[in-house]
Amino acid sequence: MTTGLEYFKKVYDVVPGWVQKMHDYNPAMLDHYTALRGAAMAEGVLSVKEKDILLVGMNSARYYARSMVYHTKGAIDGGATLEELAEYLLVAYNYGGEKALQIGLQSFEYALELTDTQHDRISHDATTQDIVRYYAHFASTDESKSYYEQLISLVESRDENALMDKLLASNLVDEQMKYILMTGIYTTVLKNKETDYWAKQAREKGVDEARLAELGYICLLTAGIPSWFEISDALIQK
Repeated sequence: MTTGLEYFKKVYDVVPGWVQKMHDYNPAMLDHYTALRGAAMAEGVLSVKEKDILLVGMNSARYYARSMVYHTKGAIDGGATLEELAEYLLVAYNYGGEKALQIGLQSFEYALELTDTQHDRISHDATTQDIVRYYAHFASTDESKSYYEQLISLVESRDENALMDKLLASNLVDEQMKYILMTGIYTTVLKNKETDYWAKQAREKGVDEARLAELGYICLLTAGIPSWFEISDALIQK
């Protein structure tokens, strides 16, 4: 088995079909792609777990379930909890709306399987309110339960601005990671002005340039070279 096939078998337990086909048609291309992925996903100023769970959130927001589910396994293997995962999936609402939350349920259900957690499932066409209530069941502290109660109240009030502010506020997941995620979402959908805006917002929350650069590497991995063009415009020249 070549280095590329061995790498992906280690990551996913099996060699995905798309990996096998890349190898079959051009083994050298797979080796180059494997090297790129290995560099982008390596431990750095963002941990491997953080990179995987950010990719879950980004792909939920842009409705790309396939990549979202792949990275769900990486996030859980890296130590992400169900509570953390739920909060990242909720942030995706700020870009992708209710559809992003509905798609995100595929990630959460897979995480339930990976963690051997027995819990009732929820319909994939559930409303935003229903999904927030569902995730609230996994809150483990009084502070987190209060956070979800406030979210539910804001969903019911239809105050979108206040809801966005609350979704981006620190709870189990720190607000810095949420602002990094929002920057990544707009990077992967190639919205230059919005990427720049969210990068500036992230800096105001204390996110340093090194983390934004590493965010760019994983955006490149999931959305291609054009996404690097977008975030590179937002990065401050060293």
